[in-house]
Amino acid sequence: MRTLREVGCGETVTVKRLTGDGPVKRRIMDMGITKGVSLYVRKVAPLGDPVEVTVRGYELSLRKGDAEMVEVE
Repeated sequence: MRTLREVGCGETVTVKRLTGDGPVKRRIMDMGITKGVSLYVRKVAPLGDPVEVTVRGYELSLRKGDAEMVEVE
């Protein structure tokens, strides 16, 4: 399974599922990242943290740890 952290710059992916527990998973969902939504990876910082994505028409920056909890296809 591939995570959002492994996606390269310029790729568009679909969220397959979210891993993680309780408040962290809820925070990711509150940012608009839910199953079936499309994510476009705009930028990846040189050390991989953060990852900047476009989701539901707005730009969002995610830390490496949060990006690892998002499984994509």
